[in-house]
Amino acid sequence: MRMKKTNHSLTTQFILVGFSDHPGLKILLFLVFSAIYLVTMVGNLGLVALIYMEPRLHTPMYIFLGNLALMDSCCSCAITPKMLENFFSVDRRISLYECMAQFYFLCLAETADCFLLAAMAYDRYVAICNPLQYHTMISKKLSLQMSIGIFIASNVISIIHVGCLLRLTFCKSNRIDHFFCDILPLYRLSCTDPFINELMINIFSMPIQVFTIATVLVSYFCILFTIFKMKSKDGRGKALSTCASHFFSVSIFYTCLLMYIIPSEDGSKDIPMAIFYTIIIPLLNPFIYSLRNTEVVNALNKVIKTYSIFKKSSTSTAH
Repeated sequence: MRMKKTNHSLTTQFILVGFSDHPGLKILLFLVFSAIYLVTMVGNLGLVALIYMEPRLHTPMYIFLGNLALMDSCCSCAITPKMLENFFSVDRRISLYECMAQFYFLCLAETADCFLLAAMAYDRYVAICNPLQYHTMISKKLSLQMSIGIFIASNVISIIHVGCLLRLTFCKSNRIDHFFCDILPLYRLSCTDPFINELMINIFSMPIQVFTIATVLVSYFCILFTIFKMKSKDGRGKALSTCASHFFSVSIFYTCLLMYIIPSEDGSKDIPMAIFYTIIIPLLNPFIYSLRNTEVVNALNKVIKTYSIFKKSSTSTAH
């Protein structure tokens, strides 16, 4: 049976509506999000550079942390530049393939984040619950292999989801009520039944969420059980301090994630939750891990001190 012709033309370009409901605030919002973007990139890439330059940070925990910072930078780069451009763009257009590329990098970053947070929780579990076996259970080589595996798996999953999105036809409208190309707003514009897309999410993404959340919860349950069994108050305090920053980051990430993936019929919570999920969390992570981490602070002080000595010697040589 032939398909009935419709009066709708297929959409190859979209309009990102974004924050158009607040035209009077566009300059203020532009300045705020520009500052957030700058701090996010400096914080995350600075953390990556610090871990790379400081040999004492070449340990499994900091390898995972460096990759987490790199993925947060990827997430921010995928979303924020186009959002900033659209504050002063007349038409706020984005092509279908730009839209798919934006979603690909976002999916890659967020999937990798889930795996990396689970890997970091497991690392802390081994360090606290099995400290004598730490170097055999979590070696530098293994952490590098896990990081490569995480990137490959995240890349494959992102390609699958983008491929599923490309099978959809968009003819209802070209207005995306969002500030980036997210999957739920695209479903609302699709004239094709997104059943296969939802099936792929259930097959690939949902098991990842369940696995990573379960890994984090089981790891921290064992960690807390081990900590409360410690007789030394100093030992308990040190163990808690090493896990506090990671647990705080995980709590924020999964709270925002779970609130965001629960769909709303009208999409009213899409933008507020997406701001926390894609912009605020990448901003907070480098500060959460840096300010509460003695090793990172010491490494940063060492780099600053070395730079100051080099600058002074260069100045004295010039004179």
